[in-house]
Parts: sequence; structure tokens; C-alpha cells
Amino acid sequence: MALPLGMISALVVFLVALTRVQLSNCQHLNAKISCFDCPHNYDFSDIQVAVKCEKVKKLATATTEENGSFKVQLPSGISNTNCLAKLLGGPNQLYSKKKNLVSKVVKVGHQPNTYTLSTPLAFSTSCPLASIDAKSCGAQKGIGSSKTVDLPLPPEWGLAPSSYYVPFFPIIGIP
Repeated sequence: MALPLGMISALVVFLVALTRVQLSNCQHLNAKISCFDCPHNYDFSDIQVAVKCEKVKKLATATTEENGSFKVQLPSGISNTNCLAKLLGGPNQLYSKKKNLVSKVVKVGHQPNTYTLSTPLAFSTSCPLASIDAKSCGAQKGIGSSKTVDLPLPPEWGLAPSSYYVPFFPIIGIP
């Protein structure tokens, strides 16, 4: 009752071919990210993009390829998609305005089940406002002085310096 070897190999080839078939009713988002100040051969790989659709709890994420393209499988069964794509970040510090971080997902007219972005997700590798306002790019002002107030007390009183007492404000309450 053993199956012939040719029949077993044909069955294995059929199963392997069946696993490689992609269903045509899957909805995909195909898009690219762009950079304002990157050199021509900039490596866009490992930049994270998240896609969130209305009425879907799960967040879809994708990692960009070397050329900045990414592909995300959108949840099935959503005919009128209200999805947003957001640029999360990458291996290096990225700078961007809020309007370039998020984009609406729109359907590509001539291809079924294919979506793209309404506006490009774009970033800069250096702070674009560095010469105007460094604070807007995350640079913080120096931490303020930690020097305490030292009121002059006469040494004959035998008290510790006033900096030990002044920051302390006792809370007096009646239980």
C-alpha cells in the first residue's frame, strides 16, 4: 500500500506551490518615504512606519527597504478605509514637521486592493531650524542653577548655614 515515489514528489511540489500562492483579496499599502536633505545614495533601510485603521485595534508596522519603499498588509473586510500611516523613526535621529509625519491612506484607482499615501512621509537628517531655533529640534536649555539661597546669619547664633533651612517648608496640619 505504499504510494509510488513519483506521486509523493508530485504531492510535495503541489503543496509547496500552494503555499507560495498569495490570495488576491488581500489589501496592501505600497508607498515610499522621502528625505529632504539626504544624499542621492542614502540608505533608507530599517525606518519604521506604522499604519492604524479605524475600527481596528491592531497596529500594522513595516520596515522600509533600502530605497525607502515599504509594504503593509491592511486589514481585510474594510471597504471604506480610514487609515493613517505614521513615520515612527529609524536607526538614526530623524527630524520632521508634524504635517510630514502622518499621511492618509488612499486607494489607487486602477488597481484593486492596492492603496498608497495621499501625501509623502518625509523627514530630514539634520535639524532644519537649527539656525533659527535650536529648541524646536529637541535641544534643551541648560539646567538652571541648583544654588540655594544663603541668608547671612550671625555666626554667634551657632546655627547651620541658612541653605539647610530655607528650602524646607513644613506642613502643619491638624489631624
